[in-house]
Amino acid sequence: MASAIARQSRSIVKAVLSREQAEGAGARVRRSIGRPELRNHDPFLMLDEFNVDKNGGFPDHPHRGFETVTYMLEGQFQHEDFAGHKGTIGPGDLQWMTAGRGIVHSEMPVKSQTRAHGLQLWINLPKEHKMCEPQYQELLDGEIKRATPQDGVVVKVIAGESHGVKSQVYTRTPTMYLDYKMDKNKTVEQSIPASYTGFIYMLKGTAYIGDKEFEGKAHHTLTFSEDGTDSIKITTKDEDAHFVVIAGEPLNEPIVQHGPFVMNTQEEIYDTFVDYQNGQNGFERARNWQSSIAQ
Repeated sequence: MASAIARQSRSIVKAVLSREQAEGAGARVRRSIGRPELRNHDPFLMLDEFNVDKNGGFPDHPHRGFETVTYMLEGQFQHEDFAGHKGTIGPGDLQWMTAGRGIVHSEMPVKSQTRAHGLQLWINLPKEHKMCEPQYQELLDGEIKRATPQDGVVVKVIAGESHGVKSQVYTRTPTMYLDYKMDKNKTVEQSIPASYTGFIYMLKGTAYIGDKEFEGKAHHTLTFSEDGTDSIKITTKDEDAHFVVIAGEPLNEPIVQHGPFVMNTQEEIYDTFVDYQNGQNGFERARNWQSSIAQ
C-alpha cells in the first residue's frame, strides 16, 4: 500500500496568471506569489519575474526578516549594500541573500546592456533566524550542479536535491529550488518531501502536471496539492518547456509584512521602523549611506 501511495503525483490546485506591473524605478515585474490571489504560500512571500531595461532598477531600499533569492536568466544585474558588499551576476548566476536583522541595498542593471531578466524569490525566515546576521551565498552558473535524469531533461539544482544531485546552498528554511528544461515528449517525476508546500512557475512552453495532466502555460504559477504525496509528475508533449519547481517546509508562524519588512507581530514591525529610522539594531550603517550604482 505504501509504495502505491508513493507513486502517486501531487496535483495542481490553483493556477494564477502573473500579470505585469510596475515596480521599483522604471522596472516591470510579473508577480506570482504576492498577488491578491496568492498573497503568501508559506514559507514563500513573493516571486517576481523581472524585466528591467538599462534605465530602470531597484535603487536603495531596506529588508529585514527574510531572504531574497535572485536568479538571472538573461543580462546582468549589479548589487551593492551598506556593508560594502558589491558584485555583478549574469545569466544563470545566483545570489541568495539572507537579510536577517537588516540590509540596505541597491539592485540595478548593467547600463551597457538592453535588459536584465530573472526571478526574485522571497523566503520567510523562522522566528529564531529573523534577527540573524546578514549573509550572502553567490554561485556562478557553472558552479550550480546539474541533474540529467534522462536525455532531453536538464535540472539545475539551485537548492535542495534532484535525482541524486544536491545543491551546496544552505537554507535556513528548508527549501528546494530547481530549474527544469525539458525537450518535447518527455515525462519526469520529481521527489518532493511530503511536508513541503510548493509550486511550479512556468517560464516558457507548456507542461502537463500530475496524473490528470493539468496544463501549465508560460507566466502561470501552479500550486501543488498538500495531500501527503512525495512526488510530482511533469510531462511535455509537442513543445519544449522551461520552468522552476520551488518547494519548502511551511513555518506555520504569523506573518506580518509591511513592504520590505517581514516579522511575526505588529509590534516587531513597529520596532523595525524605529530601528531603521534611528539607524540601530542592524541598521547602523544605513545612516547617510547611498549606493554608487543607483546614482
